[in-house]
Amino acid sequence: MNSPAKDTQAYIAALPDWQAKFLENFRQQIHLASSEVTEEVKWGVPAFIFKSKVVFTMAAFKSHVKYNFILNGAVLSDPNGLFNNGLESAKSRSIDLTKGQTISQSDLSGLISQALAKAG
Repeated sequence: MNSPAKDTQAYIAALPDWQAKFLENFRQQIHLASSEVTEEVKWGVPAFIFKSKVVFTMAAFKSHVKYNFILNGAVLSDPNGLFNNGLESAKSRSIDLTKGQTISQSDLSGLISQALAKAG
């Protein structure tokens, strides 16, 4: 049986390079924020679990990738406007990125840390 991390690695490895880089970056930022986060594939995409709660998922689509802040995304402070999808949701928020886009690593790290703090 594959380990959850290997399942995530397989998901990422099957993607075009630009998508793989975005998703691996998100994955690394999450694990830098907390060593307690575990991974598993749920709903066909990598999910990140903290204190028994799915806090984040990530996914690749034809023309973009998505960083999902599943738990409490709607209540996070996002002063720099990284969230650009799911803005009508009562619970979650997401960041969609297309090839060639950039994202502030410090802003992303801040959102991840906030999400984990609210989940804890």
